[in-house]
Amino acid sequence: MERLVRFELLGQPFAFYTGAPEEEVNEILQMVKGLVLENSSSDIAGSISVSKVAVLASLNMASKYVELKRDFEAYKDDMETRLLRLTEQISGELAEEKKIPEE
Repeated sequence: MERLVRFELLGQPFAFYTGAPEEEVNEILQMVKGLVLENSSSDIAGSISVSKVAVLASLNMASKYVELKRDFEAYKDDMETRLLRLTEQISGELAEEKKIPEE
């Protein structure tokens, strides 16, 4: 069931509807707030507009997403290779067992 989530970011109120669990929403909001704080607390923060801080935070999040996506694809490829080798090994062992006559 969707619910309305309200929060404040950079002095601005925001609200959105979500069906995500409370814990997930809190984790997402903490990540966003952390990235915004990280991008607005630099030495030049006074000269960066709120919209630019939001864009920088979005770019950082997108960068992390792309990195995770790439890592996951590499993990999937590695697991598929390992499973194929294991399947071949098991098939070979089973074939060997069939060749050995039972006493």
